[in-house]
Amino acid sequence: MASPKVKYTVDGRGVATLLLDDPSTRNALSDELLDELLEALGGARDDAGVRVVVLRSADTKVFSSGGNLKAFANEAPLTEKYDGLDRFPRLYELLGELGKPVVCAAEGDVLAGAFGLALACDLIIAKEGVRFGCPEINVGVFPFMISALIYRSVPRAKANELMMLGELISADEAKRMDIVNSVVPAEDYEQELQRVVDRLASRSPLLMRLGKDALTATRDMPQGDALGYLRGQLALAFATKDIKEGVLAFSEKREPRWSGQ
Repeated sequence: MASPKVKYTVDGRGVATLLLDDPSTRNALSDELLDELLEALGGARDDAGVRVVVLRSADTKVFSSGGNLKAFANEAPLTEKYDGLDRFPRLYELLGELGKPVVCAAEGDVLAGAFGLALACDLIIAKEGVRFGCPEINVGVFPFMISALIYRSVPRAKANELMMLGELISADEAKRMDIVNSVVPAEDYEQELQRVVDRLASRSPLLMRLGKDALTATRDMPQGDALGYLRGQLALAFATKDIKEGVLAFSEKREPRWSGQ
């Protein structure tokens, strides 16, 4: 039996780690890897004990090389290739609808389709020296599936440059463009990643889910519609025990005890 390409673990903090581990392809986003990733994310979504999800790679030199180029050029029928492409939108939508914060631990290069995967996460913590980009055009492919994510995250002129020239940018440049949240030296990387994860895991999972769901639902709404929706979500939050506990804990100068209600 083949080894899993995505290894899934949950620790005592409620942190689910999804480790991409397909060294022979540099974690290429093959159908098999994507299916395992979708299954693992679905498990994290459905597990009430999971508070945070971390995507990272077993190879610290590369997070993922992106789409499986060999599959692009094989002789499979076009209808079969088309049907298989639904994995990408399902993956990006699942990350948005997970109800739990997702951190991309970018310890190695984040390329092509994996750049879209990172942009679909809520936070990106990059290690110093890592590169980002979509070099598909260099081999006769255009980054169709991730262009919608790039256009929502990167200024238009730079987005066009990334997709049309196929040049990579450094982690520092990605930070200047607000693509990543932080760039951390290698020797401090694990400590900083765990600090961020600990902070996320300490928040009310109920309010985090309500908040993330609201962000996903209103992202593309007209402002008036978004404000109407958000008003309802805030009223719903007022009805939870966790919001009352959070305010009480703050006034009593203690850590909150979340009930998830």
